[in-house]
Amino acid sequence: MQKRISRFAGLVLLAACGGGDGSGGSTPSDISDWLIPENQVVDGGPGRDGIPSIDNPLFLPASQALGGLPQNLVVGYKSGSEVKAVPHDILDWHEIVNDTLQGEPVVLNYCPLTGSAMLWRSSVADTDPTFGVSGLLYNSNLILFDRQTNSNWSQMRVQAVQGTRRGEVPESLPLVETTLATWREMYPDSFLLSRQTGFSRDYDDYPYGTYRTDDNLLFDVQPRDFRLLEKTRVLGVRMNGFARAYVIDEFGPGIEVINDTLDGVPIVVAGSAEKNIAVVFRSTLADGTVLDFAPSSDPLPTIMTDNEGNTWDVFGEALTGTRSTEKLALTQSYIAFWFAWAAFNPDSEIDVR
Repeated sequence: MQKRISRFAGLVLLAACGGGDGSGGSTPSDISDWLIPENQVVDGGPGRDGIPSIDNPLFLPASQALGGLPQNLVVGYKSGSEVKAVPHDILDWHEIVNDTLQGEPVVLNYCPLTGSAMLWRSSVADTDPTFGVSGLLYNSNLILFDRQTNSNWSQMRVQAVQGTRRGEVPESLPLVETTLATWREMYPDSFLLSRQTGFSRDYDDYPYGTYRTDDNLLFDVQPRDFRLLEKTRVLGVRMNGFARAYVIDEFGPGIEVINDTLDGVPIVVAGSAEKNIAVVFRSTLADGTVLDFAPSSDPLPTIMTDNEGNTWDVFGEALTGTRSTEKLALTQSYIAFWFAWAAFNPDSEIDVR
């Protein structure tokens, strides 16, 4: 059995977002063509695949699967009737889950150091569409590599930054982060990633000690922004070069809805501090209609109603009304710790309401 990382302070520094084959380093395909400053790409320590991805995930009914404490976070995704969630408890140890959604490959990727989770569509044309943990970091954030070409991908830049796929941007898919309790309330019939991962890990043990709650960083980031506490969880959204952060703990106890604009583009933000959830979508529909939203009184996962009388869920899908089954367009957005969002978006505003 692998020793728990939290027992060895030195290994916490090395294994935080690393991967590897035990060699102690990574081997990028070409170190000369980085889109990001090469001197800011650091080796996390364990090497490529040292933190193993989950490539054959086993999902069990959410009502039966072990998922840790009710207040622990999960990330969930859905397409049609296929609804799944993965606990942070597992992602803290593996960071990448190569999965399928409606039969097509997707990669769920998470960096414990920056608190950021994303879901990308993988290439159906690849012989091997899976991703792994490279062992490299940029601004304390996970760099993935695709196993088809060994190109390196910066998670929070949402872009391949080195290798033959340099410059490519993956297609992001809807992802909802909330507590296990809220997820089970919303989707009791969904499926939860099982702790039967094929690896010997104590998923009840958070491997980074007090990292989530203290002000310490394990790796340097540039620039630093101290307008908020470093580990404040924010929902960040970027539009045409403009960025704004919404502090999740500052939403109301019930569902709060904010009709907003970013660079003149109408958006809607909905969240609840009590339910520990926050999502954002474009307010303009495909036919050009701009909707105005308000909180819904219906049970979760319904969160909003609009001026036409339609109701919408946390994934931006209309559940009732004349717009039923229509979907709100996604934004460039994700949840992360403030220090990381600010480092990748140094011009970011902070929502004040």
